[in-house]
Amino acid sequence: MAGPRFSFDRFVLDAADRRLTRDGAPVELNARYLDALALLVAEAGRLVSKDRFMAEVWRGVPVTDEALTQCIRTLRRQLGDEAARPRFIETAPKHGYRFIAPVSRVGEAEAVEARAPGAVSRALALRIGLAGAAGGAMAGVFGGTLYNVAGRSPAMGAISVLLVLVCLTMAVGVAGGAGVGFGVAAGALASGRLGPWTIAGGALGGWLAGALGKLVALDAVALLFGRSPGEITGAMEGALLGAAVGVGVWLGGRGAGPPSPLRAALAAGLASLAAGAAIPPLGGRLMAGSLDLLAQAFPDSRLRLGQMGGIFGEPDFGPTTRAVVTGLEALLFGACLAAAITWARRR
Repeated sequence: MAGPRFSFDRFVLDAADRRLTRDGAPVELNARYLDALALLVAEAGRLVSKDRFMAEVWRGVPVTDEALTQCIRTLRRQLGDEAARPRFIETAPKHGYRFIAPVSRVGEAEAVEARAPGAVSRALALRIGLAGAAGGAMAGVFGGTLYNVAGRSPAMGAISVLLVLVCLTMAVGVAGGAGVGFGVAAGALASGRLGPWTIAGGALGGWLAGALGKLVALDAVALLFGRSPGEITGAMEGALLGAAVGVGVWLGGRGAGPPSPLRAALAAGLASLAAGAAIPPLGGRLMAGSLDLLAQAFPDSRLRLGQMGGIFGEPDFGPTTRAVVTGLEALLFGACLAAAITWARRR
């Protein structure tokens, strides 16, 4: 006779099959600990006393309280939970334990879907895309602030220039982040999970966002000022960074425990740094390089990013300056996006 199946967070507990899975992968638990988890989940939201554990899990076998403590400690470790900040198992001192995560009872078809590795719903895909836009905005705020410090002429008003640069870099960051975020979500939906396909999805989303952004930006500048500044950041740069973000999102969800925004940010940051290092040799440029091109195309501009070259012993925005700044830009963008997307996924 079929027993109940419970779904919570990224886990499915099949009481009849005596099986716990996380994103479709089995989670190792001995029989006694699995019984304890089944009892907690079946009574989700209600206190399970120590006496009840002894009666229904140990079935009258005399054991000490330490055996129950060790059982709960192991369950928390396998679920990626923490006693100090519980998401699954809450302690009621001297009384027992309570399962506090939302639990749903699923039918056969629903259980199969929930077992699919890294299953992604449309609602989660939407959150991932919006989180990408939010991460891009965050990167834009940081980047615009740094450009203001590095490239503002002394004759320029500090607050007004800061606002202009931050708004500009935020707009670019939101557009690029949304493109990559929804690309990652599309890759996850196409494959049914957040796996290697997120890399291809991120690359495609970044490519589309970069190509469209470049087209609109060049046409806008040409329309307003009568000439185009030349090769600003575009499809190639977007594809490289989108793939790097996909790598971070994928790796951030691997391993034991819930998805880690920090692990995702580190992985995406390193992958983006490598992508950023490849961009200048391929003839590409990111935001700082594009702003420098605009400043050169319009001599009356008071933006002077070329003065950043002095840090690296160059008279202007030379190859060394461009390589270092491009790498740092890429690292910032990739880390912010991957952290935001993984945080949304975890939530």
